[in-house]
Amino acid sequence: MSADAPIQPDVPPSGTGCADCLAADGWWFHLRRCAQCGHVGCCDTSPSQHATAHFRSTGHPVIQSFEPGEDWYWDYTSEEAGSGPELAPPTSRPADQPVPGPSGSVPADWRSKLNR
Repeated sequence: MSADAPIQPDVPPSGTGCADCLAADGWWFHLRRCAQCGHVGCCDTSPSQHATAHFRSTGHPVIQSFEPGEDWYWDYTSEEAGSGPELAPPTSRPADQPVPGPSGSVPADWRSKLNR
């Protein structure tokens, strides 16, 4: 990960789920958090790939996993995984939130809709 990556440790996450999926009644597989502005988006395995779309629209290059027990970072610019500072809480989605989520929005055939 680039040493000059713009990480803002004091910025809280935008919520507990993918902001874009929630706005569109969509669903996600795993969640990622922008380390610069806190936007929570869905991973590239998810149908809508909102975390990557956020990077493309804003230029914010660094995300952190927003999954319980994970603290890895990804830098879209260098295409490298890395580590970084602890971000403002909460540092993950609620542990009792289902995967995929959100509850009630996931189709029965969700596995066939994942990007692989």
